[in-house]
Amino acid sequence: MAATAFLFSALKSPDPTALARGLRKRDPELLEWLIEQYQYRLFRYVLCITGSREMAEDVFQETWIRVLDRGRQYDGKSKFEMWLFAISRHLVIDLQRRKTPQSLDALTDPCEKASLEFAASDPSPLDLLSRREERASIQAWLGRLSAIHREVLVLRFQEDLQLEEIAVILNVPLSTVKSRLYRALQLLREALNREST
Repeated sequence: MAATAFLFSALKSPDPTALARGLRKRDPELLEWLIEQYQYRLFRYVLCITGSREMAEDVFQETWIRVLDRGRQYDGKSKFEMWLFAISRHLVIDLQRRKTPQSLDALTDPCEKASLEFAASDPSPLDLLSRREERASIQAWLGRLSAIHREVLVLRFQEDLQLEEIAVILNVPLSTVKSRLYRALQLLREALNREST
């Protein structure tokens, strides 16, 4: 690896301003390093919100193409992963709009009468990583939640993002993130209580 990649690999979380400069220059070594650093987290997130390995792979690839093509739009004022996840989320919404004229939120909003769910055709990466029985049970119930509830749980507890950061990624008010998170945890708790009795 050349000097750019070495410079970034020495840092656990590189300076967003330095990332922004590298992306504006379309530095291929920086892109390679970013893919290496974020590929698993990004794919896990996309697979969780799409529920389809095939769709997740398409969105994953398109996300990195967008990062390369539109890297100059990253201003370095926020964490890179927030920008990266927001790109992926918008791509998922765009793919769904091509299939149906609704957004991801409309497809999965529990308030909607005719809400659609993403098919859970493939096990989530969390299922593959989880070996313990309790964890498998949680994952099974997580898969039964709507996409908006799964998404907020993954961003908060798996990606360890702050509520404010999640609000930016989802482009919703902080209060909406809080209510979705509260409701998702409540649904999981109720499901696990039913299962244990």
